[in-house]
Amino acid sequence: MDKNQFTGLFLIMIIMGASIYFMKPSEADIKKEQLTVHLDSIKKGLIKDPAATTAAKNAPKADTAHKTGVVDSAVLKTPFGAATVGSEQFVTIENKEMRLKLSTKGGRIYSAELKNYKTFSKKPLILFDGKDNKFGLTLKAGDRTLNTNDLYFTPSGTGLTVADQDSSSITMRLSYSPTQYVDYIYSLKGTGFKVGLNIKSTGLEQVVSTVGGYNLNWSASLPKKEKDMTQERQYSTVYYKNTDNEVDYLSETKDDKKAIADKKMQWVAFKQHFFSNVLIAKDGISKSDLEVATDVADTTNVKQMKANLTLTPNAAGAVPLEFYFGPNRYNTLKDQGYDLQKLVNLGWGPLKYINQFAVLPLFNLLNKFNWNYGIIILILTIALKLVLSPLTYKSYLSMAKMRVLKPEMDEIKAKVGEDNPTLLQQEYLKLYKKAGVNPLGGCLPLLIQMPIVIAFFRFFPSLFELRGESFLWMKDLSTYDAVITFGHIPFIGDHISLMCLLMTISTLIYTYFNNQISGATGQMKYIGYITPIIFLATLNSYPSGLNYYYFLANMLTFAQQYLIKFMVDDKKIHAQIQENKNKPEDKKKKSGFAAKMEEMMRQQQQLQAKKGK
Repeated sequence: MDKNQFTGLFLIMIIMGASIYFMKPSEADIKKEQLTVHLDSIKKGLIKDPAATTAAKNAPKADTAHKTGVVDSAVLKTPFGAATVGSEQFVTIENKEMRLKLSTKGGRIYSAELKNYKTFSKKPLILFDGKDNKFGLTLKAGDRTLNTNDLYFTPSGTGLTVADQDSSSITMRLSYSPTQYVDYIYSLKGTGFKVGLNIKSTGLEQVVSTVGGYNLNWSASLPKKEKDMTQERQYSTVYYKNTDNEVDYLSETKDDKKAIADKKMQWVAFKQHFFSNVLIAKDGISKSDLEVATDVADTTNVKQMKANLTLTPNAAGAVPLEFYFGPNRYNTLKDQGYDLQKLVNLGWGPLKYINQFAVLPLFNLLNKFNWNYGIIILILTIALKLVLSPLTYKSYLSMAKMRVLKPEMDEIKAKVGEDNPTLLQQEYLKLYKKAGVNPLGGCLPLLIQMPIVIAFFRFFPSLFELRGESFLWMKDLSTYDAVITFGHIPFIGDHISLMCLLMTISTLIYTYFNNQISGATGQMKYIGYITPIIFLATLNSYPSGLNYYYFLANMLTFAQQYLIKFMVDDKKIHAQIQENKNKPEDKKKKSGFAAKMEEMMRQQQQLQAKKGK
């Protein structure tokens, strides 16, 4: 293998490894960034300041009327004054998939539980829960500005359970007078992950100003659900879609905020790795202020997300909304409409289209057979290798040609020497031209395969179907399989993933046999072993399903090359090369690469000649 071919192969390996590895910050950078993010989040008010929290606990409570029974008559005379006094009670509504707890304080959804799923630690899966989660309208009544989060609603029933094909609703009413009120009408079907919310104002036209629409404050602290907090945070942020069908999202790696006023939003989602809370506005959202923040000191909540939204009532004085509380399973999201499937990030550019139109349909087809997901990944890998086998054969054949040509290249090197690299490359190019060999012929097929390999890097971590699924010793294919745990080690973490270790070993074996095929010698023989070590450090905390795929891909590539070896005869290749040498120059087809290299060498030679003068 000459330097040109080696450079191409080495660059391909480094593209995969370095693009992942070098984006990974050092431990010092992580700690520094964590402290910065933590202080910045407190400053922005996205998380609570522990000192302020302690002071608040020691401070006297202002709103104690409902506990002491003492009511300020002046407060009762203000708009919605009676609604400022009360006691918080809960109303539960549920169907086959969800159990939602409504609070009379704020009339909002206090907590949301998915009944058919568990957290990694086998606890009930709660999407959000508690007083830190807000959902309230800002009302301007007279000279006062009120938020419905602080007001008490009256429920129309004690609870609601809907089954099968039935549907029903329950109303939370905020009263100004018997004939003037705001209703939150929650509707639920017997199955599904959606709950309707129709906000309707009655008789308040002269009391509450709706100029510019309602301002809705929605925020949530999303609790940890998966094994690895770092990985879960990496795939969690605020997503949104505008009415032009454009889906975008805030940063997944740092605190971020965005104000959108030039386009109407269709929906806003508080997305975690495998589950989402989505608010869908059927008539659109005229203005949106979105925020996401991470409190690195918080070991129970993944991220804090906020959305300040402006909603305009329709002609009937209502704001029709829908919530989606459910899994980030591609097909399930697609069934909801509104392009919710775009919450599953399948990658950028061509990677997205490879995953969406090739990998995902094949995966869904195999999934219909109800096989174990380890078997499905195996078949998926075999199918991919069969499709790419012509490129694998072409790459092997090109490396075999270079191996056969190597003795002649060594003779040229001995004759010319290494003191004049430009002349040496020129002589190599002459040899390539006579022999009809493209020195990068083994690299280009590998380069073409790279987008597919990288596409899987995004596909498997986003695949909801792997969550909680076991195969062999791997208890959950959606996270790492720690065979050894220890104290934190830089670049490695606190564990060793067995499948990642096997993948690394298989890559080392593949590199060894690839060196035998290409005929690499000297230092070039050992440089290829760097990339597997980078992979071990980088992929150790990635899903075992992804490492399992890379392990299978290595083994199948090795098997392919072993079979191709019987189809490629070095003696025939040598005879073909000699025949090419004997062809007249005008009969030989010059590749674009060879022509460019010749021109470049000619220019270098001319430049050196000028310097010599």
